[in-house]
Amino acid sequence: MQFSLGTILAQIVIFLILMALVAWKAVGPIARVMEKRRKYINNQINEAEGNRDEAQKYLDQQKSELDKMRRESRDLIEQAKSQAAAESKSIIDAAKNRSDLLIKEAHEEIDSEKAKAIASIRDEVADLSVMLASKVLEKEINAKDYTKEIDQLMKQVGNQQ
Repeated sequence: MQFSLGTILAQIVIFLILMALVAWKAVGPIARVMEKRRKYINNQINEAEGNRDEAQKYLDQQKSELDKMRRESRDLIEQAKSQAAAESKSIIDAAKNRSDLLIKEAHEEIDSEKAKAIASIRDEVADLSVMLASKVLEKEINAKDYTKEIDQLMKQVGNQQ
């Protein structure tokens, strides 16, 4: 085999022309498609990152709202408990005051009735003493009449009761 310089140079020139044609017709469009694809993928990645950041912000916001609702719920429950305790204490105090008042009124009524009974008994004893004294003074004092007078007085007292 013999190599000739003219053939080698011709083959190199043809090869370079062929490479230029391939670069002009094939590599340019393929590079443009590859660039489009790269931009599309980069856009998708950026959009996914944006969506992820937005989702994280939304999640953080939802957690914050949930914590706020929990705090408000706890506050409402505590407020309801304290209000119920205050109302029950108020009801118990009112019932205690009412029972104390009823007991006081009952004691006062008992004392009043007791005083009336004592006054009535004193009046009756005074009346009976006056009656006995007047009867005794009206008559002469003799043992038989005195005994008879006391028996009559006792019968009268028994009939009045």
